[in-house]
Amino acid sequence: MAYREFRCLVCDQTEDRCTCVKYCALCHADYSVRLTEDGQYYCLDCREACDYRTQEQV
Repeated sequence: MAYREFRCLVCDQTEDRCTCVKYCALCHADYSVRLTEDGQYYCLDCREACDYRTQEQV
């Protein structure tokens, strides 16, 4: 399978280049948010509850 970088749904940039306001797409928390494969940001609690993975976890 080819390697594919996760990109922000809004600006189409990778997490390190994204300048969007970052908050959890589910609970709107602004702490510990990370980009996941669907292009949205999620906090740690929501990522764990929904089994979303960050780029480093795939």
